[in-house]
Amino acid sequence: MSILRSGLTTRILLPAVVLLLAGCQTEPTASQSARTQMAQRIAAEQPGDYYIGRRYFKPDFKFWGYVRKPGQPWSTAQLVMLNEKEKLAPDRAALKFGSDNNYQYKLTGYFSGDKVYEPASNRLYPEFVVKSFDVISTNPPPIFKSQFSGRADAAQTRYVIEKPDPEF
Repeated sequence: MSILRSGLTTRILLPAVVLLLAGCQTEPTASQSARTQMAQRIAAEQPGDYYIGRRYFKPDFKFWGYVRKPGQPWSTAQLVMLNEKEKLAPDRAALKFGSDNNYQYKLTGYFSGDKVYEPASNRLYPEFVVKSFDVISTNPPPIFKSQFSGRADAAQTRYVIEKPDPEF
């Protein structure tokens, strides 16, 4: 009788356990989904003679933002000083400094090969000579860890210079 009972128990419990475990599949987190979507978007970018720029405004700093080649991850982007001798940055042209923070642009221009001193950070950054800006998005997917954590408290991060998440 105990063999019969254990067989019956196995036939009842085994499907229940399988169903329980199947229900335990983890759903991707918001950051995992964002990373996957970002990777797909970057992979879909057309190669060409242009750059992708992400405005990164900090009131006390003079750098413009991050610039990368199309098809390359954000982890390869360089924080740049913008040379506006041919074209003013959109926020400067509108006299609304920093109003385009976190906007994503298609840029035409080139790296001059020069480094420019930025006094607030006491660092040298590559100079990017911009010829044109085309807005790609005013609300692009996050590329900084603070954008995922929700800890972007301006008072605490005012002097922090973030780099794009290495997974982007």
